[in-house]
Order: sequence, then structure tokens, then C-alpha cells
Amino acid sequence: MIRNRIARQVSRLNGLSLNEFDLSQPPGDPGLFGPGSMVWEVHGDFPSMLCGGIAALLLQMQHPLALAGVRDHSDFRTDLFGRLRRTSQFIAVTSFGNRQDACTLIEKVKKIHRYVTGKDPLGREYRADDPALLTWVHVAETYSFLAAHLRYKNPLLSREEQDRYYREAALTGQALGATHIPVTVTEVEEYLQAMRPQLCIDERTCEVSRLLFSAPAPSVAARPVMDIMLRAGGDLLPEWTSVPGRPPASRLRRQMTRYSMQGVAALLRWAVTDGARAKAIRRAALSAEG
Repeated sequence: MIRNRIARQVSRLNGLSLNEFDLSQPPGDPGLFGPGSMVWEVHGDFPSMLCGGIAALLLQMQHPLALAGVRDHSDFRTDLFGRLRRTSQFIAVTSFGNRQDACTLIEKVKKIHRYVTGKDPLGREYRADDPALLTWVHVAETYSFLAAHLRYKNPLLSREEQDRYYREAALTGQALGATHIPVTVTEVEEYLQAMRPQLCIDERTCEVSRLLFSAPAPSVAARPVMDIMLRAGGDLLPEWTSVPGRPPASRLRRQMTRYSMQGVAALLRWAVTDGARAKAIRRAALSAEG
């Protein structure tokens, strides 16, 4: 069946395919956010989250210290999708998992961060547990997720709902050690503008972009869909920057990418009917039934 084949292809990109956490247990546990939260609303749409995740990576890597940490302490060159799956797992479990699993994963990541230290090519020291660097990574991520949601899921999300999303999502960032996290649309926009002098696109940034855009697809049939998602992710970047190593897309090409992504998103929503949010809703609902 076509739906099942698509769902299997998608599962290969999903961090839950690692089968390390069960989002359906224990009954009644709302997790860190629970039903009705904006985190569940925004993070519950897999197509827009995947698109936003691509944008987040392309934006995060424009900070030279964030990039240095990834280059020096990860296997992204040989296992890019493995890294993306682990990131996807963290987002899924902290957003939709039970409270104990979410806290366990946060503590695991914090322990890893303590050993990620070094110097970038210019001799500047970096630490993955640096609160300011953690804030950058968090904001680049949440900004990208929300931008994708507004473009490909619900463009009518109110400003109050957007602010609420940032406030809720900041709880995870704070738990990881980030500080002074902007928690409104206005504050996030001001923060990104203030960070611009610290960002750069160089050969190392372009290398990450090349690896991402040339990464093998799960199958031949998935290649066109993956290309659309990659372009759509790059199209979500703020207007003042661009996809590293690539010329700006024309207005016509941007529109074609957006129309194509809308079609891809509809297809994936049709195929994937039991995602992280659905499992979490069933788990949390059992408390009312008990």
C-alpha cells in the first residue's frame, strides 16, 4: 500500500525510529507541556517540523562557535542523517514524551555538552554548555520551527499564540542551560538582528550546506520529495541571510518551491497518521478516563 510505503520512508528520518523511548507510556502522563500547549500544536506537524529543522541547521551553523563544536565533536560528515535523527528524537521526546523520559534526555544532553570544548580556526574558545551559545541554538531552532508552521501548517496563528509558543519552548532551552531567552515574536526578531555581527558564512559553513543538500535519499522515489524539502527549508531563512554556498533563488523559484512543499506536506500528513503528537494525546487522555 502506497500510504504504508511512504510512512516507512518517513520513519527512517524520524528520531523515534531509534526505539529508545515509548511515547505511549505511562497512561495519563502529560509530559512537560501537555494537550492544549502551543509546543504540541507547533511541534505536532511532522512536515513543517522537518522543513523547519533544515532551516534551523542552516541558520545555527552560521555561528562560527556553534559550527566548530559540531565539526570537532560529531560524525556529521559520515552520518548526517544519524545526527538529524538524534536531534529529531530529542525534540520529539522533550515535546511529547512523558516527563521522566524528557528530563532524562535533557540530562543526557547536558552531560554530553560538558565535554564539547575546543577552539575554532581563529583560536576562539568554545563550550557547548556556554549559556549564550545554547541560547543561539535554541532561538535559531524555535524561530525556524515557528516560521515553517506559519508557512506550511497554520498561517493564521495569532501573535499571542506565537508568543505563547516561544514562552513554552523556552522551558526546554532553560533546562539545557540557556539564559536570557527571548520569549516573544518581537524579542526574537530583535535578538536575531543583534546576533548578525557574530554570524558568518565561510567555507566551513558551505561544507555543511553541501553535505546536507547532497545527502543520499532513503530511496530513489524519495529523492524529489527530499529536494523539495531541502529547498523549502533554505527558503525559510531570514531575509538578511541565505543558504550557505548557494545563490539566492529567484522569486519564481521560491514560489514554485512553496507550492511544491504544500503538496509534499499534504502527502506526508495523509501517509503519517500516528505520529508523536497522536501517541502523546492518547497517553495523556487516559488520565481523564481513569
